[in-house]
Order: sequence, then C-alpha cells, then structure tokens
Amino acid sequence: MQGYIVRRLLQGLLVLFIASILIFVTVRILPGDPVLTRSGATNIWSEEMAKEMRHKFGLDKPIPLQYLEWMGGALRGDFGYSFFNQYSVTELVQRKLPATLELTIASVLAALIIALPLGIIAALRQNTIVDYIISGFVTIGMALPGFWLGIMLMAIFSVQLRWVPSGGYIPFTEDPIANLRLLFLPAATLAIIFAAPIMRFLRSGLLEVLRQDYIRTARGKGLVENRVIVGHALKNALIPTVTILGIIVSSLLGGVVMIEWVFTWPGLGWIAVDAIYKRDYSIVQTVTLLITLMVVVVNLLVDVSYAMLDPRIRYR
Repeated sequence: MQGYIVRRLLQGLLVLFIASILIFVTVRILPGDPVLTRSGATNIWSEEMAKEMRHKFGLDKPIPLQYLEWMGGALRGDFGYSFFNQYSVTELVQRKLPATLELTIASVLAALIIALPLGIIAALRQNTIVDYIISGFVTIGMALPGFWLGIMLMAIFSVQLRWVPSGGYIPFTEDPIANLRLLFLPAATLAIIFAAPIMRFLRSGLLEVLRQDYIRTARGKGLVENRVIVGHALKNALIPTVTILGIIVSSLLGGVVMIEWVFTWPGLGWIAVDAIYKRDYSIVQTVTLLITLMVVVVNLLVDVSYAMLDPRIRYR
C-alpha cells in the first residue's frame, strides 16, 4: 500500500505539472487583454500607460519565460498579484477557500445523512411502495436544475417563512449562528441534488451484493439481518458509492458556480468565473491549479478507501 501511495503521489505531481502548463497557455490564448479590460473600467488610460502596465506584470515577455517566472513564484508560495485590483492572489484564495471548504463539507454530510438510510431502505424494500417513492425522489433530484431548486428553496424558507436569510456569507469565526443560517440554503440545495445519485448507486450496489453467495451463507448461519446488512453487505456495496462521492466532492471543491451566484456565496468557483470575465490571469491560474491539486488528493483517498472497504483489493 505504501508503495502504491508513493507512486500515486508522483503521478499527481506529474499531473499538476502538465495541468499548470495547460492552464497557463489556455488562459493566454483566450480572446481579450487583461490590461484593456482594466482600462475599460476607467476609460482614461493611454497607450503608454497600457504598455507600462503590461511591462509591470510581465505580459510583454515571451510566454515560456512568463510561465517559468510564475511557476518559480508558485513553488515559493507566491502566486503573484491580481491584474485588476492589485491584491495578492495568495491572500484572495486564502479568504475564499474557507467558504468553499465549509460549503463542501456541509453539503456532503447532509447528502450522506439523506442518502445512506434511504438508499438502504430502498434496497431492502425493493419493488414496494417505499422503494417507488424513494426512486421517484432520486429521479426528481437528478432532473432538477440546481439553480431552480435553490430559487425555490429561497422563495419558501426566506421569502414566505422568513426562517433564514436569502444569501450572503459571514465567516464562522465572526458569528457562528449567522454563518449557519446563511449556510442552510446553499448546503440544502446541493445536498438534495447530490443525495439523489448517491442513493441510486447505493441501492444498486446493495441489491447486487445481497444476491451474492456469502450473504446467503451468512443468513444460513443464523446471523441477524442487521448484522448481515451492516457487517457484510454494506461495506462492499459502498465501493461504487464512494466512487460517485469522490466525483461529487471534486465538483464541490471546484465550486458549484450557479449555486454560489444564487446565494452570493463567495467561494472559489465565484472568484474564478469573475477572474475569467476580467482576464485576471493570476487568479485563474492559481484557483484552477489549486482545484486540480484537491481533485488529485480526493481521487487518491477514494482509491485507498477501496482497500479499506474490501480486503480482497490489494495495491502493490
């Protein structure tokens, strides 16, 4: 296992290196000029001022040299400054990352709380009215657009009932109660959306495992049903569920942009989209590379969890 983890880490470094090149080149071949975009906000810049600004940010240098300078700074923890407002990119990301992590953790926990018991019940009550109701919920949850569901929840809980605010963000360290109230709607929206595929995969995996010979053997030995389900069937049934869970976590870390826009939740997805519109290269490069790193880590954790769930899986 240790050798496998080391190899995966080395592969992850290679992925990050290739991704950094692709990200750096891609943002520079996109239409638009960050200097002209910034000057458009004031409309008072001359050509000389634009040339001076390009020189200040190194945009007049060859792209390979720009990449080497940016990567050299990144290895030291210096990702440069925003072209648009002169803020340190590292500080901007540090301010936005807690909001993304908080929304990710809350959404995943809520989705699991919903999906795990309902998925198990649907499998154990196959082809009953309970199974049909849960399957209907899965179908609706996978079909609903996230932004529409978010608006509907906002209309019910914020406008009609007035239980929670409609949007915004306050750090947990400043006001825990206000933070949780603002977190409720975006986390609930994402939890409903992502609970649906988790339930579907868990139900399918559990139905397949329950037909295996070792489950019939365990029941034949007189084990109680709860022990058969929890101790024998559930761990193997969780393997496809963990796979989809890894995909969900990766998408959340990348930022569910529409949900963040609906609830004005200032996560990484929001800042990345805003930077793309402004052609703010430093922010786009840093956020995308950070998301790539987190996805690599999540995929590694998913692979390692396979061996923990199923002892028959061995990595060498």
